[in-house]
Amino acid sequence: MAWRALAGKGLQSTHILSGRYSAGRISASHVIDLAKSVFSINSCVSDHPFISAVQEAAYSKVLQQRNIFRYIHTNPHLLARRGDDEPFGLKTAKKGKYVKREARTQPPVEAPYVPQKKNASAKTSPVKTVDIFEGMTVLELAKHTGASISSLQDILVNVGEKVESEFVPLSIDIAELVAMEVGVNVKRFHSKEGSDILPRPPVVTVMGHVDHGKTSLLDALRQTSVAAREAGGITQHLGAFVVEMPSGASITFLDTPGHAAFSAMRARGAAVTDIVVLVVAADDGVMPQTREAMAHAKSANVPIVVAINKCDKPAADPERVKLQLASEGLLLEEMGGDVQVVEVSAMAKTGLDRLEEALLLQAEIMDLKSRIDGSAQAYVVEARLDRGRGPLATAIVKAGTLLSGQHVVVGSEWGRIRAVRDMLGKMTDQATPAMPVEIEGLRGLPMAGDDIVVVESEERARMLSSGRKRKFEKDRLTKVSEDSPETSETLSEEEGIKRVEMSIIVKADVQGTVQAVTDALKSLNSPQVFVNVVHVGVGPVSQSDVDLAQACRACIVGFNIKSPPCAVTQAATRASIKIKIHRVIYHLLEDMGNLIVERAPGVSETQVAGEAQVLNIFELKGRSKSKGDDVKIAGCRVTDGRVVKSSTMRLVRSGEVVFEGCCSSLKREKQDVDMVAKGNECGLVIRDWDDFRVGDVIQCLEQVIRKPKFISSESGAVRIEC
Repeated sequence: MAWRALAGKGLQSTHILSGRYSAGRISASHVIDLAKSVFSINSCVSDHPFISAVQEAAYSKVLQQRNIFRYIHTNPHLLARRGDDEPFGLKTAKKGKYVKREARTQPPVEAPYVPQKKNASAKTSPVKTVDIFEGMTVLELAKHTGASISSLQDILVNVGEKVESEFVPLSIDIAELVAMEVGVNVKRFHSKEGSDILPRPPVVTVMGHVDHGKTSLLDALRQTSVAAREAGGITQHLGAFVVEMPSGASITFLDTPGHAAFSAMRARGAAVTDIVVLVVAADDGVMPQTREAMAHAKSANVPIVVAINKCDKPAADPERVKLQLASEGLLLEEMGGDVQVVEVSAMAKTGLDRLEEALLLQAEIMDLKSRIDGSAQAYVVEARLDRGRGPLATAIVKAGTLLSGQHVVVGSEWGRIRAVRDMLGKMTDQATPAMPVEIEGLRGLPMAGDDIVVVESEERARMLSSGRKRKFEKDRLTKVSEDSPETSETLSEEEGIKRVEMSIIVKADVQGTVQAVTDALKSLNSPQVFVNVVHVGVGPVSQSDVDLAQACRACIVGFNIKSPPCAVTQAATRASIKIKIHRVIYHLLEDMGNLIVERAPGVSETQVAGEAQVLNIFELKGRSKSKGDDVKIAGCRVTDGRVVKSSTMRLVRSGEVVFEGCCSSLKREKQDVDMVAKGNECGLVIRDWDDFRVGDVIQCLEQVIRKPKFISSESGAVRIEC
């Protein structure tokens, strides 16, 4: 055992085999074999000088003095302390003079905590979306979500479901709840087996640039005057209508706003529609929102029918519009494509019959059919809060039949349908596919764009709603952490730009408008001002909004709502809180843009306030010691701007900067002045400089704070330019 311990020590124990610690009863060959076994661990047996040292020790009969096992557990440091002689390869460290350590009298330095910078380039992976359907088994759900069967069974036990085997089918609601607990998004698929598939009316969305006549065209088709009742003469809501055409067919129309701020509304309209009517003014042509509408239609894979409006105007040029559309990649029928083009006039009511024929022909080609029986699938296009009836949701049924009295889950909200009304306000018992209706009875206000899901009981509705709320809150917190201004603030501090935060509370009449206004205000973010929307809501400004604004020092923005009561207005005035109420999106964005520019700290810059040219040089000699040495004065004429005595002067000679310094004296007609305007002559002395030459240019420099600019385009898109 002692030899095994010796071999395990390796090179650190090689000194034991030296002549100093050798045994007399072991032969030299045994010692050499032992040394080779030790050094074979470090691959240095044959060439190591220690082998020869051991051989010499063996031949000189040093091995007969001491027992080798005596110091088998020692180490090089202990051996080095012995003073008789040194082992091979070790040097004894010399002891230095002992110095007593001084007592520390000063407190330790407290360094400020510097948080670790986040990696701005790192992005979280997108959330996975899986397809679920009625009768899905646990095994199939595990394959789709990527989770284990045991973890899914544990979730099922927690939600109160007993599953004996992984092959037991689940309801589509339970499958969605389990998938959300895993942390994935879901998309429902409904089977059409055994259902009645019947033709349905087409859903047509009218899209295009602002002020191109979309609502006027719908008014001409319906013989109404909706456009005249809109604030500012522009559409700011998403409306749904059923129009009975002269031929007897019915078409469901969706009217979308054309302003740049309502891009999300146009995207929702394209997502639920069958056909897109692209309205282009004949006297204006293709504009930014026209291109955006084409992009929404292509992304939703929806056919387009072009309606060239305002053809009765003298400046109308439909052929130019067709060429512009073709250059944008739209294949028109006249050019060998499949996109129909109709020339109409909403004011003169011409071409409406041809537009009807084009829409019905396109619907016949698409062969639109839907499931009539079974639970309904619907899509929320708008939501608002009514004082008497509570939360109301405007929806379009996509499949099935929506009945009054059913329990539904809309986004993260749930409720039992108390009443179903058509768009004329009349009560109805059911809603069939492609029918726009307004439902009431929800416990909370849903988001525009949510799907309506019919469930079998109130308990199932509560369970599914709570699960969706947890998932929504988790996604919201993740998005807030990703969009936090810490990274941009760090970059601004590194660049020397101070960034301030502007908190805003948004209130509007409907949910879709709230989203549009919020997105438009967030687009006004800049390196100097961070727009933080702390709260959004539907309805008038209340006292709770004022209290929240006072707590976070926010500004309240109301869009298309009633003026707040006198008590709320007085409370906001006492708390120095600004309440801005607007009915037109143009005015709201312009007002908020100017407020953001006013709040921005700006950037300090040096600019030339004026220029003066040296015409002559004067020298004062023979001055007393109390007044200093001789002085050279530059006789100048101000050629541009003004020259201010308190500013910094820059001397430019032949286009190159020669000197910069302070102005020690500025006189005009032997009088000391603080400023000389353009066209006047003056005498100027620069401190620590007397090498003036005729023809030199003296620039007056001043520090200014450059504020950002609010820029609004013709399409309504706004931005802050720093």
